[in-house]
Amino acid sequence: MNPLTKVKLINELNEREADLGIKEAVSWHSVYKDSAWIFVGGFPYELTEGDLICVFSQYGEIVNINLVRDKKTGKSKGFCFVCYEDQRSTILAVDNFNGIKIKGRTIRVDHVKDYRPPKDHEDIDDVTKHLREEGCAPKDSAAASHSEEPEQYAIPVKKAKKDKKEKKKKKKEKKQRKKKSRASSSAESSPRHPPAAIKEEKQDVAYDKYNHATGPQNGQKATERGGGQEEERWRGRDREEDKRRTSEKGDERRRRDGDDRERETERNNRDKRKDTHKGDDRKRDDRGRDSNRKDNRKKETDQDKDRRRDSDRGDGRRKEDRRDTDGDNRRRETD
Repeated sequence: MNPLTKVKLINELNEREADLGIKEAVSWHSVYKDSAWIFVGGFPYELTEGDLICVFSQYGEIVNINLVRDKKTGKSKGFCFVCYEDQRSTILAVDNFNGIKIKGRTIRVDHVKDYRPPKDHEDIDDVTKHLREEGCAPKDSAAASHSEEPEQYAIPVKKAKKDKKEKKKKKKEKKQRKKKSRASSSAESSPRHPPAAIKEEKQDVAYDKYNHATGPQNGQKATERGGGQEEERWRGRDREEDKRRTSEKGDERRRRDGDDRERETERNNRDKRKDTHKGDDRKRDDRGRDSNRKDNRKKETDQDKDRRRDSDRGDGRRKEDRRDTDGDNRRRETD
């Protein structure tokens, strides 16, 4: 069977189970619950064990890997076997990695029920021997050895976000202080403006005389009356302006209404004209049709008359021929 068809079949099985909501105990993955090995095929020949471990370690820790190579050349054949530490990782790998593309090639990922490790040969490398014997899973001793390494190889840890926020706050506070100090220094250094000079109005001599003659009370009353008259004048002006505005608005509305009415009348007249023209055209057409019908009827009647005349003439000729033949026969009989 073509490997691409196998990829499609596995994907269809997974989609059906997802649609139907089948449990894990009844799933087709449960057949391979005793095996932690998976088969990977169809990937590019350039990939090594490390590349495959980087890709397939997303869904679990890899314990062992067997990349099948050519015995003579040592080149990859494009398929391998991967063993996970947890068997549940195989289900995730088959569901998610089956049918994906790596460097333009679709790979096939499937379960392996009974995996048999290859037999060791004399020409095998030390690295492959070490992989087959001990696997590629991390060990506790490796963690201890990493802790004993010098500090110069330690990876620098990024600072927390709180320190950055505190630095930003301090910078903002410094900027605000500088702005305040600049504003205060500019206010102190700038010269004060002298007070504005106010001109005094000249007093009218006649107005003073009028105040002395009438007295302070009369002057107050006159000023009050003058102020009230001015207010009334302003109010009257405002009223007149309001009346003018309202009258202008009314005139504009009337003009608009008149324009709209004229437009409507023009439209109605146009529609009426169109209707009249259409009616005239229809009448003309009806008249033409009637005249054509009359002409056709006349022609038909004339044709019928001609046919009748021709038939009458033929009948007369036939009768005359018959008479002639009868006379001839009689003469012959008498002779």
